[in-house]
Amino acid sequence: MIQLPSITKTYGERRVLSMPALNLEPGKSYALVGANGSGKSTFLRILAGVLAPDAPMKPLFTEGQMAYLPQHPYGFQMSVLKNVQLALPEDRKKEEAPALEALKKVGMESFAQSMGSRLSGGETQRMAFARVLVMPHKVLLLDEPTSAADIAGNDRIEKALMDYRKETGCTVVMSTHSLAQAARLCDVMLFMHKGDLTEMGPTAQLLDAPKSEPLKEFLAHWRV
Repeated sequence: MIQLPSITKTYGERRVLSMPALNLEPGKSYALVGANGSGKSTFLRILAGVLAPDAPMKPLFTEGQMAYLPQHPYGFQMSVLKNVQLALPEDRKKEEAPALEALKKVGMESFAQSMGSRLSGGETQRMAFARVLVMPHKVLLLDEPTSAADIAGNDRIEKALMDYRKETGCTVVMSTHSLAQAARLCDVMLFMHKGDLTEMGPTAQLLDAPKSEPLKEFLAHWRV
């Protein structure tokens, strides 16, 4: 069981996140769903250790256990292949085979020698996801991993993620604006509203029978 402490984040007098303590089951996939500004990215950044919560807390994961994919990933000024190799351990940084295999999984193998800083938004997202795939991790924290991808790129990333889960048994916590994607990929949905966790439960159950008014209103504007 992955035990998460209660987490709050405040900017000035404005509280942007107030999450209760949660237990995540190993191997399950969790979707963070909610409108812009609901706290999804803030929550993921705190879990990843790149943003400090109001109250200091110990790192949740040891080095190598977790991989974090931000909403707007970065392409470094080097080849796409070397961009992916950066995620390999220090003594394996020069190995090309695992990086090429990861690129193949997201349909980017033909871009291996292209400049990583000159890709389109969707291509950068797939390259960054290959950086995640190149090593096994126990936990993946993904912030809208297909937001910039076209339909084909979206399908590539989703399939790569499903295959990776089968291979590693990892736990996934991902934010998404697509309810259809949440239904396809995630066992459990966490609906966030104005920084609060409003509902949590099996994805299909929350989509079919929401209990809270904020979720009912949210679903009224979306089609799965």
